[in-house]
Amino acid sequence: MEYRWIEKEEVSRNLFREFRRYQNVTRCLRKVEGKWLVKDITFVDDWDEKELEELVEQLKDILADGGMVYGAWEGNLLKGFVAVAAGLFGSKMNYIDLVHIYVSEELRGRGTGTRLFEEAKTWARLQGAEKLYISAHSAVESQGFYKKRGCVEAEEYHAEHVEKEPCDCQLEYVL
Repeated sequence: MEYRWIEKEEVSRNLFREFRRYQNVTRCLRKVEGKWLVKDITFVDDWDEKELEELVEQLKDILADGGMVYGAWEGNLLKGFVAVAAGLFGSKMNYIDLVHIYVSEELRGRGTGTRLFEEAKTWARLQGAEKLYISAHSAVESQGFYKKRGCVEAEEYHAEHVEKEPCDCQLEYVL
């Protein structure tokens, strides 16, 4: 596996030609009356063409605004990536937004996500952030990934993220 920065010129639909976002979700975390509960919620999560087009545009925007996109490659195929937006936010201006972290289905559980998360942490510190903010998929597997790395429920919620993905878990990682 090779790891390297992804440049804006590389970001296209073709970049994801062999990337398997696929996730068969069977259980999710939900906050009910102030408590986190595991609920049996079943669906398949995958990108359709419209979502892929939106992802490509979002990654281009992140890079154009001074953010970072870092990838894991097998040969010339992207198999994982992390994206962090530029700019601090929050009441203390101490958060930075980890917008995306994905590993292709066939490589999950092999350390790729950990390596990408570490790169995001390093970059965030260099930007002066004290915390990574993560609006994270509520699937039990996704939450396990973040919990294992020390992420906890965010002290402050980013209203835009909550509005866009109300079922996501709003997390933070203290850098």
